[in-house]
Amino acid sequence: MNLRFGIQWAPTVTELPQLRAMAKVADREGLDLLGIQDHPYSGGLADTFAVIATILAETERLRVFPDVASLPLRGPAMLGKQAATLDLLSGGRFELALGAGAFWPAIGAMGGPVRSNPEALQALEEATAIIRAMWLPGTKAKVHGTHYTVHGVQSGPAPAHPVGIWFGSVGPKANALTGRIADGWAAPIPHYLPYEKWQATQDIISAAATEAGRNPADITRMAQLVGTITDTPGQVTLRGEAPIRTDAAGWAGILADLANESGFDTFVYWPESADDTQLRRWIGDVIPATRALCA
Repeated sequence: MNLRFGIQWAPTVTELPQLRAMAKVADREGLDLLGIQDHPYSGGLADTFAVIATILAETERLRVFPDVASLPLRGPAMLGKQAATLDLLSGGRFELALGAGAFWPAIGAMGGPVRSNPEALQALEEATAIIRAMWLPGTKAKVHGTHYTVHGVQSGPAPAHPVGIWFGSVGPKANALTGRIADGWAAPIPHYLPYEKWQATQDIISAAATEAGRNPADITRMAQLVGTITDTPGQVTLRGEAPIRTDAAGWAGILADLANESGFDTFVYWPESADDTQLRRWIGDVIPATRALCA
C-alpha cells in the first residue's frame, strides 16, 4: 500500500523561525508533505504562498501545499502561474489544495466576494478550468464563466510535474464535483466535517468519479487529523470533532483502519501544539508503526 504522510502548521508571524526550522527537520527525516494554512484575512498570519516559497527554497525533498488556498482571495489565473512557478523553482515539489471559501464576513472585509454555497461551488469549477488552462504553454487560455473569465491570455509556464489540485470539499454537491474534476480530496478537519461522515463522503466522490468515466483510485484521499501524540494510551472514538489524544501505537491503529477500511492513502497531522516533540513523534513513531500495520 502506497501511503503518504504529512503535517500542517499555521504561518503564525511570531513562529516563522520555528516553522522554518521544523520544516528542515521534516525534510531531513523524510516526511512526504507539509501543509500551510491559508487565512489571508488574519492579521497574525503571514502570507501562505510567501512562506511556502521560503520553505521550498530551504528544503530538498519535502512537498508543500496550501491547506487549503482561499480561492475567493486569490484569482485563479495568477494562482495557476504561482503554482507552476513554485513547482519549477522547487523541482516539482508544490501541490495545490484549493477551497471554495469559508469565513465569508472576513473575506468580505478584505475586499473579496461574498458567495452563496452554489456560487462558491460554481466559482471553484470555473477556477479549476482556468488554472489548468494556464499550465498549457503555447496556447491561449479562454474560459468564460459567471465568476471568473480569461479572454485568451497567453498560458504558461507549465509546472515541473503534474501538480495535483485537491479540493477541501464539504457537502454532497461539492464532493460530487471533487469526484468529477479534482485530483484529490483533502478531507476538512472534523470541526467542519465530523469523522462519521468521512466514509459517506468517500462513497460520493467515488461514485461521481465513476459516473464521469474516471478511475476512483486515481483520486488522492487525504485524511487530516487533529490531536496530540501522548506518552500513554488514551480512549479514542472517531466521532464528532473530538481531538485524537493517544500514544503512537493508538495513532497507528487509527490510521491503519482509515487506510484499510475507508480508502485513505494520505495522512496529514494537525497537532494541537505545533512543536518539535509532536513532529518527531509523528515521524519517528507513528509513521513507521502505521506502515508496519499496513504492510
